[in-house]
Amino acid sequence: MHLFRLFIFLLSTIAADASESLKADVIRHYAEIVSATYSDSVKAAEALRAAVHQLLATPSAETLSAARSAWIASRKPYLQSETFRFYEGPIDLIDGRLNAWPLDEEYIESIIKHPDLHPQLSAESIASLNEKEGEKSISCGFHAIEYVLWGQDQNVNGPGDRPYQDFLPGSERRREFLRIVTDMLVADLKTLENDWRADRSDNYRAWFLSSAPHQSLRKILHGMGTLSATELAGERLTVAYETKEQEDEHSCFSDTTQTDVFLNALGIQNVFTGKYTRTDGTHIEGPGIESLLREASPKLADELAAQLTASVEAARSIPHPFDQTFTGPDSAPGRIAIHRTIRSLQQQADGIARTAALIGLKDSEE
Repeated sequence: MHLFRLFIFLLSTIAADASESLKADVIRHYAEIVSATYSDSVKAAEALRAAVHQLLATPSAETLSAARSAWIASRKPYLQSETFRFYEGPIDLIDGRLNAWPLDEEYIESIIKHPDLHPQLSAESIASLNEKEGEKSISCGFHAIEYVLWGQDQNVNGPGDRPYQDFLPGSERRREFLRIVTDMLVADLKTLENDWRADRSDNYRAWFLSSAPHQSLRKILHGMGTLSATELAGERLTVAYETKEQEDEHSCFSDTTQTDVFLNALGIQNVFTGKYTRTDGTHIEGPGIESLLREASPKLADELAAQLTASVEAARSIPHPFDQTFTGPDSAPGRIAIHRTIRSLQQQADGIARTAALIGLKDSEE
């Protein structure tokens, strides 16, 4: 009997050690995905900067179109990174400079058109103006660049259509503003890349990996759950769904909001599965949250995996353009698609919360 009890104790110890080892592997692989995603974001933003500088050097319909395409491409990795938010990590210190919205176009125009109020345009002065007069007084980041490149969207069937003549010599303030905010975007993304580099011992990644596993895992799951329910299902979809106001959509000037929703949902799935496809086509794969969940509950792992896939597909199915999708009666196909996506994201957030409970991430462990 004593030998049997010893055998059971040894088995449980081995299982606990295996579980702790898997937790460490999941956390390390998460850091790899974060690092790769931010590295891709920097490269894409640098390509955007090059396209913007080319637009300013030789303004034309072609160089403006190329800058717009580069902006859209720069969003692909960044939007997948937003699941790394919401737990007081490096991105939470500067997100307001990178992706704040909705944006008051008149605020940017006042900065550009009134040198008497804003005599010197610089990274420091523009950063100091960001959200200075309220949450819509955005002066920098992706959506400030988006507005300057596209202008207001007054086209029912397409995005904004700012003429390239707005960037000809003589429009120096607009040209300078665009150059500065694009350079700022690259610089801010580089800080995130450095915070998660693997070759440094004094950055956030090093601290994250050395923290107690339950603390790091809680951060990972909190980021996934908050993006799912509060930010994506709530702020980005439900608000626009209920108000039917164009300015409440995420990327209203370029008409790329549907892509935003899809890539946000994909980013959450990346963390769950431990898979990420880099912008150069390289596939990163390793243990994700799914691996841990399968130890605790294969049934819930299957359910949440299916729910995440459903959310990605629901987001992909939202018709384009988004600003025409959320109008009309609730029985309209577009509104049905948005509502289905909202419900799917909310349901997956519930599954993420159940996952946290099952793998032992309780408040008492703090």
